Amino acid sequence: MEAPAAPHNPAETQLTVTSPEQMRELGRRLAKLLRAGDLVMLSGELGAGKTTLTRGLGEGLGVRGAVTSPTFVIARVHPSLGDGPPLVHVDAYRLSGGLDEMEDLDLDVSLPDSVIVVEWGEGKVEELTEDRLQVVIHRAVGDTTDEVRHVTVTGLGERWTEAGLETLAG
Repeated sequence: MEAPAAPHNPAETQLTVTSPEQMRELGRRLAKLLRAGDLVMLSGELGAGKTTLTRGLGEGLGVRGAVTSPTFVIARVHPSLGDGPPLVHVDAYRLSGGLDEMEDLDLDVSLPDSVIVVEWGEGKVEELTEDRLQVVIHRAVGDTTDEVRHVTVTGLGERWTEAGLETLAG
C-alpha cells in the first residue's frame, strides 16, 4: 500500500516595507524570481501599494512603458525590451464575475509566454493555474500617513516549492 501524499505546504515569506521606494525595490527583487508562465495575484486595501509593487516588477523584468494602474482599461501589456517575458498587468477591481468575465482578456492564451499580474484577482483568476504567487499587502486604514506595509508572499503549487521566496527579504 502506497503512503498518502504529504499535504503541500505553500512557500511563504513575510516582509515589512516602510516606503514606496522599498515597495518598488521589492518588486524588482521579485522580478528576478519570475519567468514566463507565472501568475501573480495582488491584494490589499486601496492605496496599499499594489501598482507600486508592479512598477518595480516592470523595472525588474525590463519591460517597455510606464506601469500605471490599468483600472479603466482593465489590462495593459508591457512588451519586454530584452529577451524576457512581457508583463500583462490586469486590474480586476471593476470586474464582478469570475474567470468567465475575464475570458475576453485571453489571459489563458497569454499566460504561457508572459508574466501576468492581477490586482484584485481573488475569486476571479485562480482557475488559470494551480501554480501562482499570492501577494497580500496590509496597511493601516483610516486617516493616517503611515507608510508601513506588511507584505505576505505565498507561493502555491509545485513551481514555488523551491523558488527562493526567502531571498525577497534580502
